[in-house]
Amino acid sequence: MRTLVLGGTAMLSRAVAESARDAGHDVVCLARGKTGEPPPGVRFVRGDRTQPDAYDGLDGEFDAVIDVARRPSEARAALAALAERAGHWTFVSTCNVYSDDATPGQVATTAPLVEPAPADVDESDQENYGRCKRACELAVVEAMGADRAFLCRAGLLVGPRDSVVRFGYWPSRLARGGEVLAPGDPDRLVQVVDVRDLADWIVRAGAAGLAGAYDGSGAPMPMREFLGAIAAGVGASPELTWVDQDFLVEQGVNPWAGERSLPLWLPLPEYGGFLTRDVTPSLAAGLRTRDLAETARDTLAWTREAWRPSDRDGGITAEDEAALLAAWHAR
Repeated sequence: MRTLVLGGTAMLSRAVAESARDAGHDVVCLARGKTGEPPPGVRFVRGDRTQPDAYDGLDGEFDAVIDVARRPSEARAALAALAERAGHWTFVSTCNVYSDDATPGQVATTAPLVEPAPADVDESDQENYGRCKRACELAVVEAMGADRAFLCRAGLLVGPRDSVVRFGYWPSRLARGGEVLAPGDPDRLVQVVDVRDLADWIVRAGAAGLAGAYDGSGAPMPMREFLGAIAAGVGASPELTWVDQDFLVEQGVNPWAGERSLPLWLPLPEYGGFLTRDVTPSLAAGLRTRDLAETARDTLAWTREAWRPSDRDGGITAEDEAALLAAWHAR
């Protein structure tokens, strides 16, 4: 099977290239190469997707194409150049195409969607990310037809090569031990997907000709189980102190990611549906997810080799955490 990966050097697209290679596919990766080289054992075609000659180095037909584009202009250019030579097209979209972040248990085929970005949108503005991805989805379905297009709406990707201090904060923090500030309601649901599992599904879905829109994420689990699985994966037995979200807001702690944040914590009820999607259809369609403890163990090993969360923009420092816990106990 001949598979084209538009990318192949960053986290997900590289994992897709590796998975397709390991499955015995003839893999071609097209990328600029600015974030690194694709994995060994694939053919690398250097191309800048912002340029009109980006696809000139690609010859022949492809049984499957996998695209992770963010910009509608690049997605449309790829389709114009390759749709007639592709048997199946996977577009890796995002859960940010959904317009309702508050309602738990939504399903990909019925959840309300954002309006697609217009042609004159600023594609570089992160505020337009979800709308741009939705515009890409529509372009893929229009060019390939609904029966040859797989829209994989990825959830929170975690695992090795995740350069954002988000999930990676927790394996590192729990491995350090001691009293741990655990944010919000311990029964609040959270869901992630190991990048290797999503890549494996994308490759198998392309080979099987899966069509339609699906969420690419693992099943939701309570935050207490989530942190417990991570602790088990890194061999830790931390003391979790659950701190109310209103207190964290009062103390100026940020949710989700970034400076002085507690990663993966999101305020309720406004984000009650963001990490609680019903992925039953995806699991029935072949998505297989590994134990979170394995993901945590592998993520910790990678972060220790590649970077330390304390040196990056994300999470809270040990000193800040201790001060917040002291204030919580003294309230």
